[in-house]
Amino acid sequence: MTLKNRISLLVSLLFTILFGLASTLIFVLYSNFRKDEFRDRLEIKALSNIKLLVNVKEIDNQLLKMIDQNSINKLYDEKTLVFDSNYKLIYSSIDDAKIKWSVEDLKYLKKHKTFFKQQGNYEVYGVFYDTKDRDFYALISATDNFGQRRLLFLRYTLIVSYIFFTCICWVVTSITVKKLMNPLNTFHQKIKNINENNLDTRIASKSNKDEIDLIASEFNFMMDRIEISYQRQKEFTAHASHELRTPLSRITSQIENVISDNKTSNERRAFLTNILSDVNQLTELINSLLILSKIDNKTHENNEVHRMDEILFSAIENLNKSYPEFLILFEIEESENLDTVLEIKGNRNLLEIALSNVLKNACVYSDNKQAKVLINAKDDDLVISISNTGNTLNEIEQKNLFQPFMRGENSKGTSGFGLGLRIVQRILTLHNATITYSVPDINTNLFQLFFHL
Repeated sequence: MTLKNRISLLVSLLFTILFGLASTLIFVLYSNFRKDEFRDRLEIKALSNIKLLVNVKEIDNQLLKMIDQNSINKLYDEKTLVFDSNYKLIYSSIDDAKIKWSVEDLKYLKKHKTFFKQQGNYEVYGVFYDTKDRDFYALISATDNFGQRRLLFLRYTLIVSYIFFTCICWVVTSITVKKLMNPLNTFHQKIKNINENNLDTRIASKSNKDEIDLIASEFNFMMDRIEISYQRQKEFTAHASHELRTPLSRITSQIENVISDNKTSNERRAFLTNILSDVNQLTELINSLLILSKIDNKTHENNEVHRMDEILFSAIENLNKSYPEFLILFEIEESENLDTVLEIKGNRNLLEIALSNVLKNACVYSDNKQAKVLINAKDDDLVISISNTGNTLNEIEQKNLFQPFMRGENSKGTSGFGLGLRIVQRILTLHNATITYSVPDINTNLFQLFFHL
């Protein structure tokens, strides 16, 4: 899970829990408030009835019932019972509601003065009233329909509000976190696209100096140091290669002169020929290192359009001059957009070097000095497939195939330094292209160059 999704999830869960706790707390507090308020109403009604029976001499039970029936504070489905000190019922309201009671309830009232309990849908309040002459017990029950409706309305309101605001919270949190994390996404995309050809990439930082800007500033400072070190390394390689080429050229000329001299014995000529071969290999290595050091998108920027089939023909022609024993079979697969994809913007010399290296590699490591070349278009991409027959690479060798100085088991007995494919990859990267290696069949090596429009 990404950091953005993790933050969104945690913040949303936090607000969801807080909303739930707040809604629950509001409901519980209001429920307790309704219960206390209804109990107070029951208490007032019960004490009013007792006081009328005790304090007003002229009132009788019938009159009290009429007063109770027409009271403005009449409760819904109300039932009132009044008992004397001997637990004898002395008053009962006229409605049909029933109160379950026992002598134990009245004894409890005498000891604790009041009680309040639930009986099904009814709420019952009991009170003990003590006078100088007599004791009275009153039980009153009713249903708080109005309070229950308000409580039910509050419950549904809280549930709907909880669901609505929770959804809003999740959406707003996701959008807000995504917006806040956009600079990191930009940061990530730029870092992902950095390679040896665009070390001048820098991250734009704002003036508010938050954590992301601090990271961007440190990253830019690090890239400055890396770019300087990389340029110094390339400059050293280029200068060293240039300096080494001159003495090697002189050595090569002197050896060739001695070999061509008629006074040179056959034994000495064979010895010098071996030395010349080693010097030529060393010269080839230095030339490869020089090419690697010069491959740079700044120094080789070229927007000229070239046809890849023409560059391929030129590479094959030059290769046949140096290695006449090599046989390269060429084929073009016709398609509607082939002429369009064959036109590639870039540096012609570098592209020819890349194709020459792949072709040479295919011929050198084949078992018959032959290679097959197929050009076709695939999904608006130009694909150049170069295959040969011979020993193939294992999985470990395939992973490191394009690393410098990497040579597989099939290179035994073959001269080389393992830089050719590295040069090819660097050149193709410079031209927004890629190269892959696969084994489509037994003893078959396949290199595919993909040029993306």
